[in-house]
Amino acid sequence: MPRILLAEDDESMRSFLERALERVGHVVTSVADGFEALPHIANTRFDLLVTDIVMPGMDGLELARRASIEMPGIQVIFITGFAAVALNNNAPRHPNARVLSKPFHLRSLVDEIERVLAPA
Repeated sequence: MPRILLAEDDESMRSFLERALERVGHVVTSVADGFEALPHIANTRFDLLVTDIVMPGMDGLELARRASIEMPGIQVIFITGFAAVALNNNAPRHPNARVLSKPFHLRSLVDEIERVLAPA
């Protein structure tokens, strides 16, 4: 069963996504920010990181960078309402990351997860 690390600072969005992804068969660990995610990426193997880009403390771009160091090959999906601003400032970015702009339909996220996790 695919393991997903979900980092989202909006508590209601995080709770909604966690429940929805578990309903479709994923094992989800959810955290409120990048710093809260660090012990999880150090101690657990994840197939996918789903992270907001703009979060207090450590943003999703830095979290994706650190997750890639700990787990080479981890897939990344960024979810954000600030995609254009966050990704156009020449910040380093996970090479194969996907971006879903908020608001997005839950089906779009589930479909993207299926595409990202599909065997090559």
